[in-house]
Amino acid sequence: MPNLVTARLRLEPVAPRHAPDLLALYRDPPVAEWYGRWTWPQIESETRRMAFGWRNDGVHKWMAYHLVTGQCVGRGGLSRAVVDGRPRLELGWVLHGRFWGQGYATEIGRAGLDLAFGPLGADEVVSFTETRNSRSRAVMRRLGFTYAKPLLIENEPYALYALSRPPA
Repeated sequence: MPNLVTARLRLEPVAPRHAPDLLALYRDPPVAEWYGRWTWPQIESETRRMAFGWRNDGVHKWMAYHLVTGQCVGRGGLSRAVVDGRPRLELGWVLHGRFWGQGYATEIGRAGLDLAFGPLGADEVVSFTETRNSRSRAVMRRLGFTYAKPLLIENEPYALYALSRPPA
């Protein structure tokens, strides 16, 4: 998958070379509140896993860079995952705290949905977050997702959202 460009972002398929940027993202204090403390070996493994997804599934997360400044804004996009006991195409994002509230998650999400309902030919995409994550839930609603049901993941309450392919 080549890089994609949106109105403000350059989206690059995550590969091992992105490990320093991903580690900095996950160690950003507002992000670490949600993602915990990541180590270098964990990040190396994570970037290899995402790169494997791109090679084998034709989809996974992107690193997002600001077109003008080149700053790492975050990561996001699609991945294939088992969600609620079924294989699904899942959309997610995480942004450096300084970029929250500026529409970047929605921009990454729209690029993911364009890929899902375009070249990938998906009939449905899901997204989920901790029930208390009102910011991500608002992004899901802005993208057109509707609340589907509660989920428990590792004994934590999550909210599952779904979006079906728009009519032709």
